[in-house]
Amino acid sequence: MSDDVYRALAQQLDAIPNGFPATESGAELRFLEKLFTPEEALLAGLMSMAPASTQEIAGRASVDAGEARRTLKGMVRKGLITMRRAAGEGARGLSFALMPFVVGFYEAQLPRMDAEMAVLFETYFQDSRGLDIPGPSVHRVIPVGEAVKQDVEIQPYEQAVALLEGAKSWAVRDCICRVQQKLLGKGCEAPLEVCLMFAPVEGIFGGSKVDRVIDKREALALLNEAAEAGLVHTVGNYRENHFYICNCCTCCCGVLRRLSEFEIPTAIAHSAYRAQVDADLCIACGACAERCQFDAISVGDVAAVDAGRCVGCGQCTLVCPVDAANSRSSMSLVRRPEDEVVGIPLDDAAWGAARDAAKVMGR
Repeated sequence: MSDDVYRALAQQLDAIPNGFPATESGAELRFLEKLFTPEEALLAGLMSMAPASTQEIAGRASVDAGEARRTLKGMVRKGLITMRRAAGEGARGLSFALMPFVVGFYEAQLPRMDAEMAVLFETYFQDSRGLDIPGPSVHRVIPVGEAVKQDVEIQPYEQAVALLEGAKSWAVRDCICRVQQKLLGKGCEAPLEVCLMFAPVEGIFGGSKVDRVIDKREALALLNEAAEAGLVHTVGNYRENHFYICNCCTCCCGVLRRLSEFEIPTAIAHSAYRAQVDADLCIACGACAERCQFDAISVGDVAAVDAGRCVGCGQCTLVCPVDAANSRSSMSLVRRPEDEVVGIPLDDAAWGAARDAAKVMGR
């Protein structure tokens, strides 16, 4: 088979709201060749995120249904596509759907990530300027809970702890961004096993090849450890139906690197909060500026916050010395003025519609 099957697959992936932008170098095609066999790419390039039966997909590709079923199941095992089973219908009730690239099948490639894949991804990342796509960011920052002043309103979807508390099953996996960077001899020494998964259904992670099943207590402990390590909590950029919390750094995370390396201001949706300095308590120690990954804090006689660069993660508050007399530190998070608060889509479908609209206008 020629490169045509990979071009068709790349176009299908780019049609998904998450996007898969083409490059002049063709780096995206070389990356797909690493992940998909030609037979797999042929079928995947004829699929969408709408589930379709084996017979439908085989018919589009003009291949034998039995052969197509074997290929499709192989892609499911590799984490490249999803499979659903209609209740009580056995094998004939199977349906398959395409997954987005990010967040999607890329994160499921942890068992296959090697030096070659790391280089291929990095080349694609650089050639596409960090997968630069118009529209709302894939990820949104949520603040460290204790950073928000007690008298400041905070919604459940803005609290990492609340998201975990509302689940019935939990798991953790290695951060594929940090794994990929380490294979390149780059990155940082932040913890690897920090990507938290959760679901409203019990026992859902039992058969996963990439997730380690944990309980709520360990999930909350890992969240706290990630915060203490200086990692930024991020989630999908919508209000409902969350299923993961990433704990990110600007040197490894594919989303945050769009900001740190390419200065794309819309790379990450900031929280509804920003850091604020109490000048009467600030001792200008510089700990907050050193902690901030976004160069949002400068220190003169007192610390000063650049509200435009602050993403509202609250990391600066964790290292600010506490004034013993007042039992509070000089740095805290306050709610942004309403004209600075960007609306958050209700769910991933609403986010996808906004992304699609922006892609049409931006291309």
